[in-house]
Parts: sequence; structure tokens; C-alpha cells
Amino acid sequence: MSLEVRRLIREMSLANPLWGAPRIHGELLKLGIEIGQTSVAKYMARRRAPPSQGWRTFLRNHADGIAAMDLFVVPTISFRLLYGLVIMGHGRRQILWFGVTAHPTAEWIANQLTEACGWEQIPSYLIRDRDGAYGEIFIRRVRSIGIRDRPTSPRSPWQNAYAERLIGSIRRECIDHIVIFGERHLRHVLLSYMTYYNDARTHLSLNKDAPVPRAADTAGRIICQPILGGLHHQYTRI
Repeated sequence: MSLEVRRLIREMSLANPLWGAPRIHGELLKLGIEIGQTSVAKYMARRRAPPSQGWRTFLRNHADGIAAMDLFVVPTISFRLLYGLVIMGHGRRQILWFGVTAHPTAEWIANQLTEACGWEQIPSYLIRDRDGAYGEIFIRRVRSIGIRDRPTSPRSPWQNAYAERLIGSIRRECIDHIVIFGERHLRHVLLSYMTYYNDARTHLSLNKDAPVPRAADTAGRIICQPILGGLHHQYTRI
């Protein structure tokens, strides 16, 4: 076999990681190159990873159709524990919904998902962990809406990394610096943070843009608007 053919086989296998020897062999036959399939397999580039789609590839390929959700705990001034539920879209890292309750039942979570996504603009996939709060009522609701439920593997928080990172940002940039008085107060704080996060806060993964695209202002006087009582500020031109 000529060196040129061997290089072509290697280039095809590197450029098309989902192709196996039969597919490359077929392409070579269509190019008028007569060669055996076993010879093609011999000169293909060896891959360390399996050719099938992994979890990270799945997240990257289907980002626009994926929503993620997770629960987090917030203590109040009276040491009462409240639960926050966050639902976010993977495509633009946008916060879709915040819910607050003292008792996160499966029915309550199912209703929060319905209010967040509605019955028209629904994601294709939903990523969540295997918390016991996601009971049978929630699973039936997800199926009835038409969302494909994708619970993460046990003890694998990295599979829901975007939601975990978002909860970390909520803590570091918001609730760790505010004394929460109750459910109503926490809901108000989280909704204020959601407005700031979606409309103003820039993200490295979005090329320094906000989840809701924010146009650059080049004319006018710069003004500073306090957010969350001055915890953050938004700068705009008028």
C-alpha cells in the first residue's frame, strides 16, 4: 500500500471520529482505491476515547435544547431552612425560574417546572440529580410535557455542572451577603438577582456578553445603578 493511501486513511479517521473501518473503506472504494477493509482498520488512527457520544459531548451538542434544575438550601435569620429551586437553560446560561419553599415535595417541583417551561416552549432534555424530592408525580409530569428526563449518575455532580456552578454564583454573589428573613424575602432577593444575572452580568463563556444579549453603548453619559441594595451595580449610558 502506498504512503499516500495510508495517510489518507489516517486523515479520514481523524477528521471523522464517528466513522469505523467499514465506512472509511466504502469511501475509499468510491474514490477508486481498491483496498481490503482489514487493511483500512490497520492504518486508522488509534483513539483513546470511545467513538460513541460521551456525556460532555451530549451537553455540548444539545445545549440549546437542554434545561437543568437543582435544589439548594438557604438558612434564615431564625435558623429556619428554606429550599430554593433553580431552573436554567444551557444555551445562553439563562436563569429560567426561581422557586422558594420550606417543603420541596414532588408535586411542588412539578408545578414549578410547568410554570417555568409552560406547555409550548419546552426543552428537549432536562438534567437533574437523583434527589429523593423528585418523586413519581414529578417524573409523570416531565413525561406528560414531552421532556426527556436525564437524571445524572449517582455521586456525579459534574454531570450537572452548569446548575452547580450557577448555585455557587448565587451563594458567592448574593445570599452569602444578605440576611434572609423568610420565604417572601428570599423570593424577592432571588428574583432581583435573576434580573441582574440575565440582563446585566457578563459571562466568560458568552464572550463577555450577558445571557440576554446586551448591546454596547458608545454614546451618552455613564450612570451607575445599584442592584441588590448596592451589592452589585450596572453601568449604562443615557
